[in-house]
Amino acid sequence: MHGDERPSWSEYFRSIAELVAQRSTCIRRKVGAVLVRDKHIVATGYNGAPSGIRHCAEVGCLRDKLKVPSGERHELCRGLHAEQNAIIQAATHGVSIIGCDLYCTNMPCSICSKMLINAQVKRIYYGEGYADPLGEEMLNEAGIELIHLPVAEKIAE
Repeated sequence: MHGDERPSWSEYFRSIAELVAQRSTCIRRKVGAVLVRDKHIVATGYNGAPSGIRHCAEVGCLRDKLKVPSGERHELCRGLHAEQNAIIQAATHGVSIIGCDLYCTNMPCSICSKMLINAQVKRIYYGEGYADPLGEEMLNEAGIELIHLPVAEKIAE
C-alpha cells in the first residue's frame, strides 16, 4: 500500500489477523485468525490457554519443557490454536462459518485443517508456513484454496 491508497480487502483482513495475534498468550508463537464472509468479519481467534485457566506466560511452556518441536504432538500444549478459537467463537454465538474465508498469520496445522475442512471454509489466506505438512496436504485434497499472503513488513522508523 502506498500513500493515500486504501488497502485491498486481503491486506485489510491480513492486518486484522496480525492485530488479533497480539492478544496471544503463547510464548513460542503469536497467531491470529479472522473468519470472513462477504467482506464482513464473522469471528476472530488467537492462540492461548482456555478462558479461566492460567496462561503459559504464567506457568511456563510445557512444549519447551518437553523439547517438543514445532508442528508435532499438538496435544502437549495448554493452549488452543487461533483457528480453533475462531471456530469456537462463531459456534458460541451461533454463527455458521460455512463458506467463510480464513485469514491467518500461519498455515493451519493438521488438527485445525481437519476442523476447517469439516466447517466448510472455502479459502485460506495465510502468512507464514507451519511445520506440519499433513495440514496443507489435507486442505489441498479437500479442494480448499490456499493463498500465501505474506505478513506485512514492519515499517522502519
